Amino acid sequence: MKLEKILDKLGSLEKNSFIKIIDHIISKNPKNLKEIEKILSSSDKGLKSVDSLNISNIFSLTSEEFTEYVVCEFQEANSQLDILIDIIIRDGNCIMKQDWFSRLYETEIKNLKGKIKSLNWELESEKSELSESKKRDYRIYKACLATAYSNDIINNREAKITSDELSIILTLSKQLGLSQEDVKLINYTILPVKKAEIQEVINNLKNLGVVFFSKKENTLYVADEMVRLLRKVRKKEVAEKFYRRTLKLLREPIINQIAKEHNIDRKLSNSQKIEQIIKEGISFTDLLSSEIYKPGITLTEKKKTLNELCEKGLNIPNLKGSTLEDKINSLIEHFEDVEKDEKVGISIDGFDKMLAELNVSLPKLNKDLKEQFELQDEYVMNADFLLDYNIKPRDILDLITKPELSKFIKDNGIKQRGDDILNILEHYKDVENLYLENYENVGYRNLNLLKENGISVKESELGLKFEELTKIIFKSLGFIVDDKFKNQLNTQKDMMDILLNLGNNEIIIVECKTIKEKGYNKFSTVSRQLKSYQNLALKNNLRIVKILLVAPEFSDDFIYDCEMDTEMNLSLLKASSLSKIFEAFKESKYQEFPHVLFRDIVINEERIIKALTK
Repeated sequence: MKLEKILDKLGSLEKNSFIKIIDHIISKNPKNLKEIEKILSSSDKGLKSVDSLNISNIFSLTSEEFTEYVVCEFQEANSQLDILIDIIIRDGNCIMKQDWFSRLYETEIKNLKGKIKSLNWELESEKSELSESKKRDYRIYKACLATAYSNDIINNREAKITSDELSIILTLSKQLGLSQEDVKLINYTILPVKKAEIQEVINNLKNLGVVFFSKKENTLYVADEMVRLLRKVRKKEVAEKFYRRTLKLLREPIINQIAKEHNIDRKLSNSQKIEQIIKEGISFTDLLSSEIYKPGITLTEKKKTLNELCEKGLNIPNLKGSTLEDKINSLIEHFEDVEKDEKVGISIDGFDKMLAELNVSLPKLNKDLKEQFELQDEYVMNADFLLDYNIKPRDILDLITKPELSKFIKDNGIKQRGDDILNILEHYKDVENLYLENYENVGYRNLNLLKENGISVKESELGLKFEELTKIIFKSLGFIVDDKFKNQLNTQKDMMDILLNLGNNEIIIVECKTIKEKGYNKFSTVSRQLKSYQNLALKNNLRIVKILLVAPEFSDDFIYDCEMDTEMNLSLLKASSLSKIFEAFKESKYQEFPHVLFRDIVINEERIIKALTK
């Protein structure tokens, strides 16, 4: 869930720790102070009175300093911050009820203790499967860590690993080629592992500013932006879902080669080995630099192999960079961009349709998703729910085995030639067009006709859906639908539906109305509403080029009252007219709709279509 959305959900007390930390960073003159001050200049009462969108923007501007602050907290030897961060950055753990988080924490401590016991046995036993070189690396790191931790006790000070010691130890672990899981296990053979009270754990994380906790909902929230930041702190370059996507493209002998290097049981199934490799915390860069290649391969052959992996497997042509390191960095940046992108790849409705049909073909998938992403809800096959966890259609399909994908494709008449996953995504892209074809039916709130046309939607959602479709049409007409600017202008009392930004302080205001009965006839109500939007825009020194009211139809009385109004530059636009104009525009020579054509009281679609087809 995005930081802005979380902040909107919470009260001031629940946001307080996070705000204090950002405030403290600002007081220390961060790198982007000028941009931050521009945002704060509109507020008299400082950061606490800034809206959620701008707090989110300020967090982005202070992310480097926030990262340094979190890294400093790692100096506290007994903080268990590595354990806790590893839990909250996992795909699917960004929203958790307290009892669920408690269960994950207990499981993590229990598993950790078991792994420590196993590691100690491996280091001491003659029957160990660890190679002598691995044992030597582990022992070197363990001995250095023990010295860094215990030298304070010898000098009658509290046991603590200083920042200098920490930087040396991290360098040592990198040079020895230890995975994050290796480092964590060896650390906790020296540091005592104690299970803390869950409320104390939550309070510590909340006070650090890395999680939010809603007492009312008894729920922890970790913002998507914070997850990315914490992942960098833990030196995990990409999300698990992208790591998995890459590993699934490798041949089984290569997976076995990686498993052997990291002491992973080769008797496991291929998918189980992939999950173990991910859990090992092996650096993504190290994986692509050396671990996926046959021994003795040249640097040129490595670059060629990586290029083929990206082009044929990940569908990323022309990977940037001349060196292998540059190419790997380009791939990591690509995955970062995909993760930040709010686009789902298909429409939300297409995602829901895909999930519903997956549930029919593969009834075990709901259980598999729950386990893979550690989700606590019983039924998770819902687009809005999964998107709150930043789980997108491609992430779901990556978890399905090839035979199951083939079954799903056959069951649902999806194209079988080419890449299975891309074919499935393409198949569900057209639901948005299905809605646009039924634009007028949505405006009339005609549930029966929508159902007949293959659209399942709640009546309560039709108003918002009509607004969303109107936005899509205006964007397709070449207008800038400026939600960010609209949100800055809107107040709690006055909230316009759509703002089209023409530049040079010129705007068009669009209001959307759905109706169940024939003929929209409430002019007095809507005119008061539109005049308040007009006043809001004028207060902000904006020139209103046009106000458009979009509805399925208008009564004669409504049109008459509109004609008599002298205070607004208002035009009425029927949903059917807008659809026809949109279709004509797609076939026209224009890249951007000439808005001067919106000049009638009731927009005449025939005149506009004629003008577009000239």
